Amino acid sequence: MATTDEAGPPGLDGDEQRAMRAAVPASMLRTPYLSSLALVFERYEPDEVVIRLPFRPDLTNDGTVYHGGVIAAVMDTTGAAAAWSNHDFNKGTRASTVSMSVQYVGAAKRSDLVCHARVLRRGRELIFSEVRASDADGAVTAHGVQTYRIV
Repeated sequence: MATTDEAGPPGLDGDEQRAMRAAVPASMLRTPYLSSLALVFERYEPDEVVIRLPFRPDLTNDGTVYHGGVIAAVMDTTGAAAAWSNHDFNKGTRASTVSMSVQYVGAAKRSDLVCHARVLRRGRELIFSEVRASDADGAVTAHGVQTYRIV
């Protein structure tokens, strides 16, 4: 049931907020690009998300090593999911990545790619997250930081 605040319009209550947050993984995976990647949410908790990309040779440079753009895309998606995972939907639902830096430090050779994101800080509109990509054995492939905006 929506609540009314004297200072503003009706807002979502706690149950409605939880339902909106819970719908995020399925909603993200329905988008055309992400659905083509066949990503799997392994963990989706407030401010912490783990997404797995099952190994596919068609997403590599040579049939063995993931293309850097694929790694960055999964990292960006994982950071965005972390931003939504504890978002107050009364503050808005329009979003985009503002910036993301990625440092490639290894390779996921013929391995699933596992990305882990955690929110470091939430501002009024900006959410700052740290994102790590690794192979299935935990060897780090890339590290990044993301700034995401929801209004």
